[in-house]
Order: sequence, then structure tokens, then C-alpha cells
Amino acid sequence: MWNSLRSTCVLTAGLVLASSASPLLAQFGNETQKKLPPPAVNWTSEQDHQNMMDQLGIKTIRPGPSGYPNLPNPANYDESKANPYPNLPDALTMDDGKKVNTAAMWWKQRRPQLVDDLSRSMYGFVPKDVPKVTWTVEVVDHERVGFIPVIAKRLVGHVDNSRYPLIDVNIQMVVVTPENAKGPVPLLMMFGAATLPAPAQPNPDQLQQINDALRALLEKSDPEIKGILDQYPAYEPAQPAARANPFGGPAPAPGQPRPDPPAIQQLIAAGWGFARINPSSIQADNGAGLTRGIIGLVNKGQARKPDDWGALRAWAWGAGRGLDYLETDPAVDAKHVGIEGVSRYGKAALVTLAFDQRFYMGLIGSSGEGGAKPSRRNFGESLDNLTNTGEYHWMVGNFIKYGAVQASFGPKNPGDLPVDSNDLIALCAPRLTFISYGVPSLGDANWLDQRGSWMATVAAQPVWTLLGAKDLGVTGDYHTVPMPPVNQGLLDGQIAWRQAHQGHTDAQNVKPFIAWADKFMGRPAPVARGR
Repeated sequence: MWNSLRSTCVLTAGLVLASSASPLLAQFGNETQKKLPPPAVNWTSEQDHQNMMDQLGIKTIRPGPSGYPNLPNPANYDESKANPYPNLPDALTMDDGKKVNTAAMWWKQRRPQLVDDLSRSMYGFVPKDVPKVTWTVEVVDHERVGFIPVIAKRLVGHVDNSRYPLIDVNIQMVVVTPENAKGPVPLLMMFGAATLPAPAQPNPDQLQQINDALRALLEKSDPEIKGILDQYPAYEPAQPAARANPFGGPAPAPGQPRPDPPAIQQLIAAGWGFARINPSSIQADNGAGLTRGIIGLVNKGQARKPDDWGALRAWAWGAGRGLDYLETDPAVDAKHVGIEGVSRYGKAALVTLAFDQRFYMGLIGSSGEGGAKPSRRNFGESLDNLTNTGEYHWMVGNFIKYGAVQASFGPKNPGDLPVDSNDLIALCAPRLTFISYGVPSLGDANWLDQRGSWMATVAAQPVWTLLGAKDLGVTGDYHTVPMPPVNQGLLDGQIAWRQAHQGHTDAQNVKPFIAWADKFMGRPAPVARGR
């Protein structure tokens, strides 16, 4: 909490500088003024988006479709209209039309080409001069996840801001490993809040000592507070924290099966570790934050250029810095670290796995447009949603061009993209890549286009085959090959697909993911562990 407060205070200081630079500078002489860096740009998302459109020479862009059928411009859910640009770019065809037919050609020529094309058109380039991150372990706690003892560490990764001290970036991460493991364990890094799973608490006698001391201190501090405390003699300032339910939630209704335990319990019970890394501590999830966070720090508080990275690539960069730390942690098998995320963080997890080959595996949950869903598909969320102000910050500035109606270069559409989601998935080959979805009836909305994501996954599988790995095991044209039934995943290859009977979550896919990954890592099935 202190780190969060400190980061907030520093960010607030930066905002004050941005909005009231003149009064501040007036306090200093001319020589001192010359040494102060320029304040960060303080724009709204709309202003930043307009600035990027101006840089690109765009006058108007298409509005994104609505997810509500009763509003104007509703999203399309008619499969007969879903493929106006029916053919995905072939990941095994070079830009000049040459076919990629050897692994060497993939690694030396085609993969670098796709990395460049995806960076330039969709996700942006990571700058070569990103400052160094220094990790500090702030807390080491002995806890239990379920009934299993674990060691939980809370860390902060401070990004060197000596080149622009007005922006402070501190990456928040928690790392949890089984306490009684006989050696390094595989680990799944998850995008989300970096909170300790079950912080150890004082016992009742210790808590009473704390309360007695706090009451005495408060009574001495202020006569008015003493008067209040005298009215409530049983009041205790320090209350015991709520403890996690070791059984993973309330009992099911009669006749209903118990749902799977939370993902962290499943991982620990299987002999894995897990990490949680906070994306917002790396880069804000809005356009107004593009002049802050790691993107703003590298740009010294100024606006992006068209090739500059967006939030998805920034979050992926932050995950890579988390992996830097894990490579130094003797409790972690750093050769078997995976990345996980759902929804926007599913997009980030897929981008992470695609661009950072040190990650061994990925569980990609409900990633939709900008993730596993092809941008060429006109079904549910579209490319145009990501070129408008609500979500453009995820992508490179250049991506807005493909939503242009009036521009100095003429109109563009999704069919003009040189790459698509199947190319992004292909960059993960031959590593373990598990594409996960739920069902619309339970909340994993049609907006995400499960079928389109299936098509992209099928279109990407030939790269696994070329590299000597096992593919999905399906044959046929990705345009027409049917999706597997719900809960019947394709888990025999290093690229996997499973649509579970669940909502907008990957909860019901964690158990098959662990078993699938353990099989390829050559790990034995987990035995009962704990108390």
C-alpha cells in the first residue's frame, strides 16, 4: 500500500508540474530553470487521440460498432456477413511472396519480418533505450494457499527515471511458491492486482496487545479522541483481517458439482508457483496516461510518435522485466514460466508470449479483438473499436490508419493490414500456446468472436508443424473447419484450443491447462499435498 501511495504522490507531483509549471519555475533563477526538464503533457484521451490523427494526416475515421443491438451502428453477428476480407495473411509466406519451407527460413527471415510488421502496424516498437529496472523484495511472508504452506514475496521493480525524474514507474509484483518444494517449480505469471494471497495475521493475544497499545496512544494524542473512545469501551482499532476460504468459495447448491478451486489454489496444489503483476503499475489503461507510465517516461512526458508502442506492448515489456527477476529466484524454474491473462489482459498475455521467446507457455483467455480474433473479421468487436478513443491506447499509433475514411493517404480498411491475429499466434510457435474461451450464454459474449479466434488458431498451426512440434490435430480449411464442442478441447499438441462451459474467465480451463503443460514438461501428475 505504501508503494501505491508513494507512486500516487509522485504522479500527482508530475501533474502539478504539468498544470502549473510557470509558478514553479518563477521560484528559480534562470540557470536552475535551464536544468529542469519540461513538464509532462497533460492531455485527455480525446486530445491525445486527435494529436495522433494529426500526425498521421487523418481527418475522419469510422465509428466502432456498438455492442448493444438497439443503438445506432450495432455490431454484426450474422456469420454470412462476417468475412468481407475472407483470407488471412499466410504466416508462412514472405512479404515478397516466397514460401517459407524450412525452419531456418522461419527463424532467420520470416519471423523477424513478422515481428517488424506486427510492431509497425499493430503493437508498436519497444524503444532501444528503455531504462533499467531494479527489483526490491519488500515483504517475505509465510502463508497458506488452500492448506499448502507457501512463501509469498511482494516486490517492486523501480524503473530508472534519472533521465526524466518527473515520472516515477514502480512495477508491482507478487511471487508465490510452495514452501516445501524439493526444487525449482514452474510458474504462471498472471496479469492482475499484485496482492498477497493470504497475508499472515497476528494471533488473538497479539492482536489484543496491538489494540491496547493503539487505544492508549490515541487517548494520549487528543482529549477529544479520548472522549470518543470512552463512549465505546469495547471498540478495537485493529480488526482481524478476513481470511481466504481454503475450499475456494461457498458450497454448491444441492445436486450441483463443486466448481474448480481458484486458479492460484490449483497451481499450488499441482506443485507450481504463480506471480501476479499489476499492468497499471507499468502503464495506465487509457489514452490520457500515454504521457505517463513507462511510455511517458521513455518519451520524457511528451506525446507518442506513430511507431511508438501502445499499452499492450508496454504491459508485455513489464512482464518481461518480471521474468528478469524470476530468472534470479532459486525457487522458480525460470525455463518453465508461463504468462496468463483474460480479456484485455488476454491480449497482453498473447503479445507477451509472441514477442518474448523466454516465456515457455501461455494461457490466453477470451482475448478478442487485438488478441486472437482476426481484425479482418466483421463480427462483434471490430478493428474500428480499437482505432477510436476508448481503446486506441492499446495499439501503435499507426493502427488508427486502418480505420481512416478521409486521410492524406486515402481511406484504409482492415483488409489493408499486412498482418493479422494468426500471425501473432504464429510468433508463439513452437512453444506451448493454449487459446481459451467461454460461452456467450454465460457471459463470454459473442462480441469476442470465438469462431474467428478459432479460425486464426487453425490458420497459425502450420508453423508448429514446420518447426517439428505437434499442432492442433485438425485438418481442413480454416474458413470452414468446425469448432470443437464445448469442453472438448484439442490438447494433444503444443498449440491447444478449449472453449469451456464458463463466462468471461479462464477458470474452468486452468485445470486442463496445468495437466496439458505438465505433460509437455514431463512432470508427474500431482499427488495430494498440504496439511
